Formats: sequence, structure tokens, C-alpha cells
Amino acid sequence: MNIRTALIRLARATATTAALTLVTAATTTATHAAATMNDPAPEDTVFVDAASLPADELRGLDQPIPYAEYARSHGSKSVAPRAAADPAPGDQQDLRQQCANHAAQAKTATGWLKSRFESCQKRPFDLVLRDVRGTTTLGRLKFDQWVLGFAYDGSRRVDYVASIENIWVQPIPTEDATKWRIGQHFHHSVNASSSDPDPQVTAPQTVNRDELLGVWDTNPHWSLTYTSPDKGALFDQGNQQRVFSTVAMDLSASSPNSAPFNEGSNVYNSSVRYDYAGPVAGKHKGTVFTKARVELVMSQKDPAVNESAVHIYDALNRPERTFPSWPGKSVPGSKEPLRRVVDPKKIEDNRKKSIKECKKVWGDYAGSGLECDEYPFASTKEGSTKGDNRFSVRLIDGKDNRKGGERLNEMYTLNRILDGDPFYVKITN
Repeated sequence: MNIRTALIRLARATATTAALTLVTAATTTATHAAATMNDPAPEDTVFVDAASLPADELRGLDQPIPYAEYARSHGSKSVAPRAAADPAPGDQQDLRQQCANHAAQAKTATGWLKSRFESCQKRPFDLVLRDVRGTTTLGRLKFDQWVLGFAYDGSRRVDYVASIENIWVQPIPTEDATKWRIGQHFHHSVNASSSDPDPQVTAPQTVNRDELLGVWDTNPHWSLTYTSPDKGALFDQGNQQRVFSTVAMDLSASSPNSAPFNEGSNVYNSSVRYDYAGPVAGKHKGTVFTKARVELVMSQKDPAVNESAVHIYDALNRPERTFPSWPGKSVPGSKEPLRRVVDPKKIEDNRKKSIKECKKVWGDYAGSGLECDEYPFASTKEGSTKGDNRFSVRLIDGKDNRKGGERLNEMYTLNRILDGDPFYVKITN
């Protein structure tokens, strides 16, 4: 009998003593007692989410320690001393700090989307290794998963920096946490039905990393780059070479005798669009995170656009003060998104109808220095010609009106808002 087997038998035979309160009481049947005298067979153990277990099965597992401390106390020779990490680039440091301030969103599968070009997931995991044959819990594993995402205005590329950090463990004496592993497994798909013809995405050469805890602890970060090839400028032929893709990641956790962690599927997903849309998007090509919320923000205290801002505020919050006037009127843009239109004819048709409405209410205003301001904007599908009368017009100062239009166009190009893309409007005091 080797030393490890002897320790396992001794530990399980004395499971009711104070020294082994980590192990819940086994049944007293002779059959189960005999079974627990043997080593677990392959796939007899599994990591499960600690939140899925009753409190009595977590008894004694409330004092995990940092993995490095555990490894040192167990004389592990496979773990090198932690090297001083190179400081992360400023954009990564800033994003990580901001991500921590949005913890609730950051731990979701999509993470926190700071913008169309930056995203972040910080997702804590709390797993328990247990014997699936009975009632034995073998240890606890806690760690943070990070994924930072960077899309680019000007390049058909997206980068991800993934990591496993802050690893804490608490195994029972007969379990060796230096042999536990965590894996991150990336994969992607392309939505051909939404994309333009011949959509392609090139994945990085390495998309899987499955390592011992000690390797993650000393080298937590790794990077992946996805790109989409293009055929040059075809936007003037009506082909923006849009490619809609999803990058997802599965998480694995295992010990030498455990079955795969079965709750780690799609723990992270990222929706991406590559395009070569040309000048309508600002920089001719780029990549965005499509689930990011885009807002046009204007202030009622901004002297350059205060009349535009007050008009939009009234349309969104006091539509009874706006024209055309009708009972129960509501105007989209705050809770319902607006969607951009780039067709010059549709934009001009919206403007003509809005000007007609202004003249109907205020008469001929030529030479007054005032202009007909419309909301929703002429460059949206929700403009005045949509047919539902959920729009507003008002005469405002001409310079203010034109500056408001400039702010709108800046928002379009800074966020790569293409035809049909949604955005919202927020008016501050």
C-alpha cells in the first residue's frame, strides 16, 4: 500500500473526527463504507458551483488561502517564484479600474461594455470539488476570470486579453490542489445571414489554454487577436463588407480524477462587427462591439446647443408642449432607440416634411435667423416621414440648430454608426 492510498483510507475512515470536518458524514451502510475505502475512479469527482450546494456541504470550507501560499506549504517544485509582472499598458490599467466600478455588469456573460471599442469582464468563480458518488466534498477553488476586449476604429481587428487571477484554494488533506487545472477555451462563429457576402474571420493560432493552477498563478495573462480580411474599398459599389461575429469562451476546471466542469459553457461572449463602410463611418474601416449602448449626450446648459437640447428634452419628457400636438403623443430616443439613415433622399424627405410642419404652425420665418429644428433627426428612420407623427418641430436659433447637427454627425463617426445602427439620446440639465 503506498503512502497516498494509506492517507486516503485513514482520512475517510475518520471522517467524523474534528480534524476532518471538511468531509460530510457518509452513509453507514456497509456497501458505501467499503466503496469509500478505495481511491476515486476517473470522473468520480467534479467541480460544481458552490452556490448550488446546501450550506452543510460547505462546512469547513470557509478558510481558503492564496494558491502561492498553499503551494509553498506543500513544497511544490513545479511552481516558480512569482516574477514581477510588467506593468500593463495604460489602456488596460484604466479599463480594469473602471471595470471594478461596474462589478454587477462586469460579471455577466457579456461583461461591461464601456464603449463600442472597449469591453471588460471580471467574473468571480467559487467552485467545490466533490465526490459525485456520495456526500464527500474534497475542496474549494476560488478565482477571478478577466477578459478585456479592444475593438478598433480604423482596423478590422479585435483583441482580447484573458486571465485567471486571485486564485484561492482549500483542499482536504488527501487532495492535492497543485494538480488542479483551469482552462479557457475560445471559439467564434459568423452570422452569415446578417453579414455582407463572403464573410470571413481569422482566429488566432492559439485559442485554448488549460494549465495547472501554479502556471496561472505565475503567468495569468494571455492574448488573442481576431481579424477579418477585406477586399479593398467596395463601399462605393454598395458592399460595406460587414461581418457579424460572436467570440465566446468556455471555462473548464478539473483535478486528475474529475469529470469536466459542466457549468462552464459560454461563460463569456462578445458580439463584434467588422466593416469597410467608407467615409460614412468616419475612418473607412473598423470594428465595434455591437451590444454597447451608444448615446448622444447634450446639455441644456451648453450655450452652443441649449435650444436644441431643450427642444429634445421637451419632446422626450413633455411631448404635450411640442408640435404636431395630439393626445397621448410620445417620442422615441430615450427608452426606444433611434436608427441612423444614410440615404440622402430619405434625409431630405424628412427635412421637407418637418419644414412644412414648422410653417404650418409659425408661418413664414424666412429672414428671422431661426431654423426649423426637428426631432427625431432627419437622419433617422424615426424621422417625420415615418408616418406615426411621433416627432416634434420647433423654431430655434440657426447657429444652435447647425451646431446640434454637427454634434450628431460627430457621434455617428466617433462610434462607427452605420445605416440602421441604433443609438439613444440623453439630455442633461
